[in-house]
Amino acid sequence: MISGLPWRTRTNGLKKMFEQRVILGDANEILADFASESVDLIIADPPYNLGKNYGNNHDVKSFDEYLKFSRKWLGSAHRILKANGTIYVFMGFRFISYLYDILEREMGMFFNSWIVWHYTQGMGKKRGFSPRHDDILMFTKSKDFVFNLDSIRVPQKYYRERNNMRGANPGDVWEFSHVHYCNENREDHPTQKPEGLIERMILASSDEGLTVLDPFSGSGTTLRVCQQLKRNAIGIEINPDYVSMSKARLSRCFNGFDSVDPRVSRVPLDLNSGGARKEYLKKHKEWFLTNHENVVEEFRGEVTRLYGDNEIEHEQLALLET
Repeated sequence: MISGLPWRTRTNGLKKMFEQRVILGDANEILADFASESVDLIIADPPYNLGKNYGNNHDVKSFDEYLKFSRKWLGSAHRILKANGTIYVFMGFRFISYLYDILEREMGMFFNSWIVWHYTQGMGKKRGFSPRHDDILMFTKSKDFVFNLDSIRVPQKYYRERNNMRGANPGDVWEFSHVHYCNENREDHPTQKPEGLIERMILASSDEGLTVLDPFSGSGTTLRVCQQLKRNAIGIEINPDYVSMSKARLSRCFNGFDSVDPRVSRVPLDLNSGGARKEYLKKHKEWFLTNHENVVEEFRGEVTRLYGDNEIEHEQLALLET
């Protein structure tokens, strides 16, 4: 059962359509029908086999059963990924080393990064240390792959003329808050991922108009982010309630992504040259705050705190309104 929701925009006066589709079914069955080398990017958040309740199914398998399940969908993912494509896989600590081995040694893919998603709230433990991170493996199908560094840079802590004013590589430790229950974008799903987290992967590893696949699409976060970033997206979800949830989410008005790297509102220190400061402030919103209108005011406050509130600064801050 396939349900499609197209999103249209106009580019250079021509109608261009980007489509987000939700496919109801088992990922291992659905992926078998995909054409080889048909998607540009895969973002996968499979069940971690921790016994979570996903409505019409529980992720409870024996150790060997879970590895068999993982090998099957990873094999399909490798087959349908284009030669210059990338896969990101979320995984808990118990199985991540096995997935690494499958991707590198069995599939022959190329390891790029082991990303740590750090969050400030999570499960509490009375004996031992409470977990505050998830792990994400990034592998590419070949050594020639899409990576748009300028699209994901973060502001420098200090400004130096020899540095890239455009910003720094965000590194492999990413801080994004969970989608809290009071957030208007919070869905009734046990493992909803923040939009800002998915945004970074999509911007880094795909271009506008390309196709992103999420084989375990859950609440539809990947589809929603692709909708705003002008990518085509295909989600596969086994729970019909989550399919309906995703369709409803895609139909809502967009008011900005529900999470953001806290560094994007950072203003570089030592922007003492008036000319450099004016040039930087003019570009900051375009570079770092697109789709994150909710932190523009925070950034303006930081500029005022660091560089004063005189008439010249008011003129420079006005550039952020455009």
